[in-house]
Amino acid sequence: MRWVGLGAIVLVGLLYARPLQSYVGTKHELTKRTADVQALKAEKRELQHRLAQSSTGEALVEQARRLGYVRPGEHLYIVKGVSAWVHSKTRATIDKGGK
Repeated sequence: MRWVGLGAIVLVGLLYARPLQSYVGTKHELTKRTADVQALKAEKRELQHRLAQSSTGEALVEQARRLGYVRPGEHLYIVKGVSAWVHSKTRATIDKGGK
Protein backbone atom coordinates (compact mmCIF):
# COMPACT_ATOMS: atom_id res chain seq x y z
CA MET A 1 0.00 0.00 0.00
CA ARG A 2 2.84 2.34 0.82
CA TRP A 3 4.37 1.78 -2.62
CA VAL A 4 1.10 2.54 -4.37
CA GLY A 5 0.77 5.84 -2.52
CA LEU A 6 4.38 6.74 -3.27
CA GLY A 7 3.89 5.77 -6.93
CA ALA A 8 0.78 7.95 -7.13
CA ILE A 9 2.65 10.93 -5.70
CA VAL A 10 5.51 10.44 -8.17
CA LEU A 11 3.03 10.13 -11.06
CA VAL A 12 1.23 13.32 -10.06
CA GLY A 13 4.61 15.09 -9.73
CA LEU A 14 5.64 13.96 -13.21
CA LEU A 15 2.31 15.03 -14.68
CA TYR A 16 2.60 18.52 -13.15
CA ALA A 17 6.30 19.04 -13.96
CA ARG A 18 5.93 20.15 -17.59
CA PRO A 19 2.92 22.45 -17.10
CA LEU A 20 4.64 24.03 -14.11
CA GLN A 21 7.83 24.50 -16.10
CA SER A 22 5.83 26.01 -18.96
CA TYR A 23 4.03 28.35 -16.54
CA VAL A 24 7.29 29.61 -15.04
CA GLY A 25 8.84 30.11 -18.47
CA THR A 26 5.77 31.97 -19.73
CA LYS A 27 5.70 34.18 -16.65
CA HIS A 28 9.37 35.07 -17.20
CA GLU A 29 8.68 35.85 -20.87
CA LEU A 30 5.72 38.04 -19.89
CA THR A 31 7.90 40.01 -17.48
CA LYS A 32 10.50 40.49 -20.20
CA ARG A 33 7.92 41.60 -22.77
CA THR A 34 6.33 44.01 -20.28
CA ALA A 35 9.72 45.64 -19.75
CA ASP A 36 10.18 45.87 -23.53
CA VAL A 37 6.77 47.54 -23.90
CA GLN A 38 7.62 50.09 -21.19
CA ALA A 39 10.93 50.90 -22.90
CA LEU A 40 9.18 51.33 -26.25
CA LYS A 41 6.56 53.61 -24.70
CA ALA A 42 9.30 55.80 -23.23
CA GLU A 43 11.06 55.91 -26.61
CA LYS A 44 7.78 56.85 -28.31
CA ARG A 45 7.24 59.72 -25.85
CA GLU A 46 10.79 60.97 -26.51
CA LEU A 47 10.32 60.79 -30.28
CA GLN A 48 6.98 62.60 -30.09
CA HIS A 49 8.63 65.32 -28.01
CA ARG A 50 11.46 65.64 -30.54
CA LEU A 51 8.95 65.79 -33.38
CA ALA A 52 7.01 68.56 -31.67
CA GLN A 53 10.24 70.49 -31.04
CA SER A 54 11.46 70.06 -34.62
CA SER A 55 8.28 71.64 -36.03
CA THR A 56 8.89 74.98 -34.35
CA GLY A 57 10.17 77.92 -36.36
CA GLU A 58 13.41 78.13 -34.42
CA ALA A 59 14.24 74.48 -35.09
CA LEU A 60 13.54 74.89 -38.81
CA VAL A 61 15.82 77.93 -38.98
CA GLU A 62 18.55 76.02 -37.13
CA GLN A 63 18.30 73.05 -39.49
CA ALA A 64 18.38 75.37 -42.51
CA ARG A 65 21.55 77.00 -41.14
CA ARG A 66 23.16 73.58 -40.71
CA LEU A 67 22.36 72.82 -44.35
CA GLY A 68 24.07 76.03 -45.41
CA TYR A 69 21.04 78.15 -46.20
CA VAL A 70 21.27 81.90 -45.62
CA ARG A 71 18.62 84.57 -45.48
CA PRO A 72 18.32 87.08 -48.30
CA GLY A 73 20.96 89.77 -47.89
CA GLU A 74 23.24 87.63 -45.73
CA HIS A 75 26.64 86.32 -46.82
CA LEU A 76 27.92 82.84 -46.12
CA TYR A 77 31.46 82.63 -44.78
CA ILE A 78 33.25 79.30 -44.39
CA VAL A 79 36.09 79.33 -41.90
CA LYS A 80 38.42 76.34 -42.11
CA GLY A 81 40.78 75.01 -39.47
CA VAL A 82 38.76 76.07 -36.43
CA SER A 83 38.70 72.58 -34.90
CA ALA A 84 42.48 72.24 -35.27
CA TRP A 85 42.93 75.63 -33.62
CA VAL A 86 40.61 74.72 -30.74
CA HIS A 87 42.42 71.45 -30.08
CA SER A 88 45.93 72.81 -30.36
CA LYS A 89 47.93 73.40 -27.17
CA THR A 90 49.30 76.75 -28.23
CA ARG A 91 46.80 79.18 -29.69
CA ALA A 92 47.67 82.21 -31.68
CA THR A 93 46.91 85.41 -29.84
CA ILE A 94 46.77 89.01 -30.94
CA ASP A 95 48.59 91.61 -28.93
CA LYS A 96 46.71 94.62 -27.67
CA GLY A 97 48.31 96.64 -30.40
CA GLY A 98 46.73 94.46 -33.10
CA LYS A 99 49.98 92.77 -34.16
